[in-house]
Amino acid sequence: MRQAIRGNRTMRRVFEVMKKELIELRADPRLFGIVIVAPLIQLGVLGYAATTDVKDVPILVVDADRSAESRELVSRFDASQNFIIAGMAASTDEIDRWLEHGDAWMALSIPADYGQRVRAAQPVTLQVVADGTDSNSTNVALSYTRSLIAAYAQDLLAERRPGERVAPLVSAEVRVWFNPELESRDFIIPGIVALLLLVVTTNLSAMAIVRERELGTLEQLNVTPIARWELILGKLLPYAGIGLLDVVLVLVVAIYWFEVPMRGSLPLLFALSAVYLLTTLGLGLFISTISNTQQQAMMTTTFFFLMPMIYLSGFIFPIENMPPWIQPFTYLIPLRYFLVILRGLFLKGVGLETFWPQALALTVWGLAILGLATLRSSKRLG
Repeated sequence: MRQAIRGNRTMRRVFEVMKKELIELRADPRLFGIVIVAPLIQLGVLGYAATTDVKDVPILVVDADRSAESRELVSRFDASQNFIIAGMAASTDEIDRWLEHGDAWMALSIPADYGQRVRAAQPVTLQVVADGTDSNSTNVALSYTRSLIAAYAQDLLAERRPGERVAPLVSAEVRVWFNPELESRDFIIPGIVALLLLVVTTNLSAMAIVRERELGTLEQLNVTPIARWELILGKLLPYAGIGLLDVVLVLVVAIYWFEVPMRGSLPLLFALSAVYLLTTLGLGLFISTISNTQQQAMMTTTFFFLMPMIYLSGFIFPIENMPPWIQPFTYLIPLRYFLVILRGLFLKGVGLETFWPQALALTVWGLAILGLATLRSSKRLG
């Protein structure tokens, strides 16, 4: 009987703290923009802007031959969705100016005897000059160029030998699983979902204790019969609800607007999102215990936690490409594990039997940071 009464009192105290927190959040007119509008805008902008697909590459053509054969080759580039003919030049001396000004990413130089050699079935070499400033985009564009020229050369060879089946000695049949169209958006947007949850919930929870300290209400809480864990639970539960609301919003945009395939289990996704929120809210609470002002909490969150997590999680740079001495540090990043989970659920449709190590690591990380934050937090003014 006494335990039931004690439990009811505990729940009542936690509820009152939650009520107080929600009232303060409702009184802040910036909250709606931070919690609801900002994630949707960021997901929309990043969903379109953050892509590794290379299309409409502006290419300069230097046609010194001006034959029917050279015009046919140029038309292949013009018809491709990967290239745009940015201009035609009379001499290779103009290539430097086009590339330096950024008017073209690549230049295709066709020699004067191109048509004659093609008609005589003689080997001919085309010169391709590329701007290597953006190495990733340049490599992709060069790959497109090689494929287009190889296909064109194969067509020419077939035309020169009508009725004869011409095939390379070695061929490969390529099949792509999980993302057949190789849309980088399908790979990046699940990562953006994880990133937005990290940024929003960590920043909000980091202000929880700091705001009380700045407003002077933390001293009033010191004289109340609220246990430390009750105060923490009452403060974090509203932010957990906000985080789950953000999960719903960003998932709706990702699935129905960007049409990212969702092949896995939605209940499992929400369950693991709740585990992920445990890590982000615990991290925010820990930051609030080492900060004295909201500005200091914001700076600490951004520069000491969020930016390293973004860089080391595999969201931008593949972990396999990082130096070997850096890779062990990535195991300390919770975002790394949630990225694997989200991409597995969205694109592969796998379940907990596949990424249980990531789910376990995320759970351990969340409990550890929440426990550390609870030990550091105090109802007393420092």
